Amino acid sequence: MKIKSQRDFFSGLMFVVAGVIFAVGATNYSMGTSAKPGAGYFPLMLSVIMAILGAIVLFKSLTIETEGGDPIGSIAWRPLLVIIVSIAVFGAALPRLGMFLTIPLLIVMVSFAGDEFSWKGVIASSVVLTVFSWIVFIWGLGLTIPLKPFFMAS
Repeated sequence: MKIKSQRDFFSGLMFVVAGVIFAVGATNYSMGTSAKPGAGYFPLMLSVIMAILGAIVLFKSLTIETEGGDPIGSIAWRPLLVIIVSIAVFGAALPRLGMFLTIPLLIVMVSFAGDEFSWKGVIASSVVLTVFSWIVFIWGLGLTIPLKPFFMAS
């Protein structure tokens, strides 16, 4: 069998593998029922859907001819590393700096992954996403995420 689109083949394979791994991981949590889902219900359904979509893309890569085989280009290492480091810094900084400082820090760091950077866009994104996160996670879901830095907490 000939791979007719390298990009679709490897992206489909990645989604199938990730879907299967997360589906297996989700089985460690209680499933519950459709009427009353447990902690593992949503992750399991999401990972199964991801694996199915990956299988569709994988099948497409083996059946539909693309011009030139749609080869995979070089890996964009800088954006990949910037995003991974930004997420790690977010996880480490959130308990210490609180949500009001950590989300803008994350957005500033991640914005350096792209080629286009404007402070106006970064500031607007920071404000909108911080307010949205506060509405969803603190006000809506009632999670206990620190809002202010530890040295300002009362």
